[in-house]
Amino acid sequence: MKKTTQDLLKYSSASLAALSLAACGGEPAEAPAETSSETAAPPAASAPAATPSASEVEFMPEFPKAKLIGTQTEAKLPNLEKSGPPVLSLQVAEGTTLISKGATVTASDDLPTIGDLEYLTDGDKDGGDGYYVELGPDKQWAQIDLGETKQIEGIAMWHFHTNARAYIDVVVQISDDAGFAEGVTTVFNNDHDNSSELGMGKDPAYRETNHGRIIDVNGVNGRYVRLYSNGNTTDVLNHYVEVEVYGK
Repeated sequence: MKKTTQDLLKYSSASLAALSLAACGGEPAEAPAETSSETAAPPAASAPAATPSASEVEFMPEFPKAKLIGTQTEAKLPNLEKSGPPVLSLQVAEGTTLISKGATVTASDDLPTIGDLEYLTDGDKDGGDGYYVELGPDKQWAQIDLGETKQIEGIAMWHFHTNARAYIDVVVQISDDAGFAEGVTTVFNNDHDNSSELGMGKDPAYRETNHGRIIDVNGVNGRYVRLYSNGNTTDVLNHYVEVEVYGK
């Protein structure tokens, strides 16, 4: 989760009093948290966000063991992020838990080539054969039904991660509308050129690892979570190992 000093003469008397208090060991004002930008596909409207909790805690998902198999190909995308330390946790409202375990999953491809849609929420994140679902070529989506509207704090997703490929046009949206025709909030979008026609995103593409990708949602209300992709840098197919939704 991601200030400039002004001329003292411009401070009001109240501001000067606050500065004096801080100099004497008083409690300084807390800096406002930086908010991340969201790129939503028009004409989708933002779903109502829950009131942020006054108390936040660190939440760390459980990660599978790294397992690289087969021939590793170099991922090449114009918006591919540089290698760096993975994000392993996020700040969430107190009381946040995993709310997607065993949730119903549907998809644009209702007859996956490999695996079953229920793999997305079965809790098993191993990236090997028999643990992932493979959807058809080009743009596809998978959707998780939480059963009722929830306050969503974060999402973690694992595509096929035993090969350091990158998935293309990854877009994650939340809505109370199962058809995602209205009330849609986009919480992740790395489609840099709008080739999937869901809006142009500013999030980076990334290589798949056992750490997946953690998305800070920060209290968006919704019942459904939909995840898009448009093939990957190895082939035109779309894969999911696991998706976890955290909330209240």
